[in-house]
Amino acid sequence: MLDTVKPVKARRPRARMLLLLGPAFVAAIAYVDPGNVAANLTSGASYGYLLVWVLVAANIMAMLVQYQSAKLGVVTGKSLPEHLGERFKTTSRRLFWVQAELVAMATDLAEVVGGAIALYLLFQIPLPLGGLLVGIVSMILLSVQNRHGQRSFESVIEFLLVIITIGFLTGLVLSPPDPAGVAGGLMPRFAGTDSVLLAAGMLGATVMPHAIYLHSQLAKDRHTDARNTPERLRRILKATRLDVVLALILAGAVNIGMLLLAASTLGGVAGTDSIEGAHAAIVENLGTVVGVVFAVGLLASGLASTSVGAYAGATIMNGLLKVRIPLQARRVISLIPALVLLSVGVDPTWALVVSQVVLSFGIPFALIPLLRLTASKKVMGEHRDRLPLRAAALLSVVLIVALNALLLWLTATGQA
Repeated sequence: MLDTVKPVKARRPRARMLLLLGPAFVAAIAYVDPGNVAANLTSGASYGYLLVWVLVAANIMAMLVQYQSAKLGVVTGKSLPEHLGERFKTTSRRLFWVQAELVAMATDLAEVVGGAIALYLLFQIPLPLGGLLVGIVSMILLSVQNRHGQRSFESVIEFLLVIITIGFLTGLVLSPPDPAGVAGGLMPRFAGTDSVLLAAGMLGATVMPHAIYLHSQLAKDRHTDARNTPERLRRILKATRLDVVLALILAGAVNIGMLLLAASTLGGVAGTDSIEGAHAAIVENLGTVVGVVFAVGLLASGLASTSVGAYAGATIMNGLLKVRIPLQARRVISLIPALVLLSVGVDPTWALVVSQVVLSFGIPFALIPLLRLTASKKVMGEHRDRLPLRAAALLSVVLIVALNALLLWLTATGQA
C-alpha cells in the first residue's frame, strides 16, 4: 500500500510546478506575431536557409532576456516600467515613454495588419474592415482579463498559441526541409545588404521590446504574494525558468518552421515577397487545406498578439507615466494608425517588415536598463545575475546594437 502512495506524493511538487506556468506563454505570443510571419517567409523565400542562424541566436537571446524580465517582477514585485518610472526624472521618463510607445505602436501595426490579411485570405474581407474586426475581437479577448483575471486570459492565449503552432507547422509535414541546407544555415553570414535588413527585421520580430516590458508585469501579477517565503520564491523562480524555456522553445520552433517552410516550398517562386503571394504558393504546392490551416494560424496570431500588445502598452504607460486607462480604450486608440495605413493602400507585407525593423531599434532601450537592474544587488539581493549570465546578456546587447548600427549605416549610405 505504501508503495502505491509514494508516486502520488512524488508527483505533487511537479503538479504544483505546472500550476505556476503561464506568464511566459502569454509573452511568447509576441514572438509568433504576424510580423514574424512576414519577416520569416520573406527570408526563407528570398535566401533559402541562409538566415536560420539569426532565428536560433535570437531565440537564445529571447530566453535569456525574458527570464530576466520575469525574475525582476517576481523578486521585486515591480515591473520594468515601474522601476524605470521611479528612477527617471520627469523629462527623461516622458521621453523614454515616447520611444516605448512608438515601439508598441509598431507592434500593434504588425498584429492588426496581419490579422486583416488573414481575414482577406480566408473570406476575401477588405483589409480595412478586416483590421476593424481584428480590433473588435481583441477587445473581447482583453475583456476576459478584466472580468475573469490573468489565469483565464492565459488560458485563452495558450489555446490560440496551439492554433498558431498547428497553422504554421502543418506545411512542414508535406514539405520537409533539406537537412544539409538547414545545417548550412546555422553558419553566421549574410548575402548582401538586403539580407542585413531582413536579419534586423527578424531580430526585431523575435526579441520583442514590448514583451520584455510586459513579462515583468505578468510575472509580478501572477506570483507576487505577501506570503512568499525565501523557499517559495526560489521555487517560483525555478518554475519561471521552466516556463520561459518551454514557451520560447515552442515559439522558436514556430519561427524556424516558417522560415524552413518558405525555403523548402517558396524558393524561386514569383510573388512570394508578400504574405498573400506566399499563401498562394503554399496552396499551389501543398494544397488548399494546408493554405487554409496556414491562414487560420495567421488569424490566431493576429488576434492573440494584438491583445497582448495592447496589454503591454497599458503596462508601459502605467509604469512610466502613472496613467492607467481601460484596456479597451487603449485598444481603440492604438487601432487607428493600422486602420489608416490599411485604408490608404500601403503594401501590408512591406509595412509588417518595416515595423519589425522599428522594433529592433527599440530593443536596447528595454534591454540595457533590464540588465542593469537584474545585475544590481541592491535591487535583486541574493537573486542578482551571476557573472556568466551578465556576460551573456552583455554579449547579446553588443550584438543587437552592432546589427542595428550596421543597418543604420547601410540605410544612410543608400545601400539598404
